[in-house]
Amino acid sequence: MIKTYPDFDAMSRAAADLIIGQVNSKPNSLLCFPSGESPAGVFKYLVADAKAGKVNFDECYFVGLDEWVGLGKEDDGSCTRFLREHFFEPAGIAASKIHFFDAKAADLDNECDKMNTFIMQHGPLDIMMVGIGMNGHIGLNEPETDFNLYAHYAPLAETTITVGQKYFTIPTILSKGITLGLKHLQEAKLPLLIAAGAKKAGIISQSLKGPIGTQVPATIFQTLPHGLVLLDEGAASEL
Repeated sequence: MIKTYPDFDAMSRAAADLIIGQVNSKPNSLLCFPSGESPAGVFKYLVADAKAGKVNFDECYFVGLDEWVGLGKEDDGSCTRFLREHFFEPAGIAASKIHFFDAKAADLDNECDKMNTFIMQHGPLDIMMVGIGMNGHIGLNEPETDFNLYAHYAPLAETTITVGQKYFTIPTILSKGITLGLKHLQEAKLPLLIAAGAKKAGIISQSLKGPIGTQVPATIFQTLPHGLVLLDEGAASEL
């Protein structure tokens, strides 16, 4: 299902309301959140509503969607740091309730195993919220990624390396990403894609109307009858 909203703020409010509704109906929900520009507005509302007592996240469990390999929670531009600063810390979420990839670990296969195990123990994922990259990636599932992978790591596409520099104050070497897999998305109770801005219109159209295949990972949403896509008018302008 695709829903369109007048602007980024309205789309963000709608996504936040979905998450709040889920948590209020199941206090120990397992939620997956991405970092980046798209979810920033959602986090603003979630934090405000948590502080206002409209939602209580104390019993929830959380997983981070992905991370740049080689970066961690203290590094400027890391996904983990973004999530901590924009949501987990201001919302008062206990560290024991959150599982991130340690993308600085020597054994990344073990990191994938630990993430998969955490999701199995506390899941299935009630909501897996994702954005969309300019090349159609979901998380760091780059073009040509098998739809049936769970957590994994792989080289980043050149587009991602280039666009990813916007998160850093100085040029940063990016080569690999570690991420939840598209199999996790398929198994989530609510796979939720959010996108805003006219710059995303082309890839949104390609993803939701074009041929389904691994070249554009976000086309997987065409195969998810329980999936939900929230867009602002800019992102929906080519549908």
